[in-house]
Amino acid sequence: MERRPIAARSTAWAVRLAEALAQRRITPNAISVVGMLCGIGAGLAFASTRNGDLLPLRWLAGAALVALRLLANMLDGMVAERQGTSSPLGALFNEVPDRISDVATLLGMGYAIHSLPELGWAAALLAVLTAYVRAQVAVVGAPQDFRGPMAKPQRMSLVIAAAILAGLGSAVGIQYLQVAVPQSFLLIIAVGSAWTAWRRLSRGADFLRKGAR
Repeated sequence: MERRPIAARSTAWAVRLAEALAQRRITPNAISVVGMLCGIGAGLAFASTRNGDLLPLRWLAGAALVALRLLANMLDGMVAERQGTSSPLGALFNEVPDRISDVATLLGMGYAIHSLPELGWAAALLAVLTAYVRAQVAVVGAPQDFRGPMAKPQRMSLVIAAAILAGLGSAVGIQYLQVAVPQSFLLIIAVGSAWTAWRRLSRGADFLRKGAR
């Protein structure tokens, strides 16, 4: 199975953490599920800003959960390699929870205070579209294309940045950060995801055309 290139996989701390998890017989599928729960939790944290107090903590909790989700997404494959348990079932556990996490997190930001649900839905649907195109071109014989500009790491990095900025804005009372940041970042994610899906589709189609000659 092709994997997304992530530079952090080769860092000493990531290797040590993956080895520790593998030695404790924590399964890659369990790590994938934990990552999904973190993504869902992040969405709930963002959405809770609409009706709750302690807004800075809610925003920052969501940012932390997104970061944990990305960490789990990196570690599940590393642990599978060390345990020798890579399998087609593991591929499902790698992909499906990711899509659930994307939708939950982006919808949560869309329903956050001062945000727009429509932008959350657009960003979520287009994020799923990028993954669908990547998987579909592989089904018909082209290589999986993990490039951006709005692949999962870029999407979630923007979400983390938006949550931190909105949290800081709510902490110091800067209304602009609370209103403009979630909306503008979701719009960037939606537009960037649409562009990413188009680039991946175009590259896959070019590969198949050249192979048919």
